[in-house]
Amino acid sequence: MVMSTDKLFDPLRRKEVAATAEERVRQWFISVLLNDCAVPAHLMMSEAPLQFGAKKWRADILVYDRNGKALAVVECKRPEVDIDSSVAAQAMRYNMVLNVRWLILTNGVKTLIFRRDGPAFKAFGSLPLYEQMLCQQ
Repeated sequence: MVMSTDKLFDPLRRKEVAATAEERVRQWFISVLLNDCAVPAHLMMSEAPLQFGAKKWRADILVYDRNGKALAVVECKRPEVDIDSSVAAQAMRYNMVLNVRWLILTNGVKTLIFRRDGPAFKAFGSLPLYEQMLCQQ
């Protein structure tokens, strides 16, 4: 939901935020998770703070299971940023803290979905519904 040309309303943070290129991608993907994947809004967080040792990070979007455990991490980039191994490495750093089942990387043009398969993540063909995210083991 656009509030003005330079601000967007983030429904997860419940406030206006600067409408940067990356933020536009983040807000678009939040709407995909809400509308297409049926993820309950109260089970998502944007700009979620994480800490690993002395390092502090912010995950673009976290999706939680019904028990409040992180289920998926979404890393958003500006449309002109390639979704490559450095983006995957960033999501994997977050996973060191979170131990999620799903990693999703998007720049608004290209979206890659990975599901945990044992100790590794493997490409998953399409974005799952929230119920499928919960069931896939």
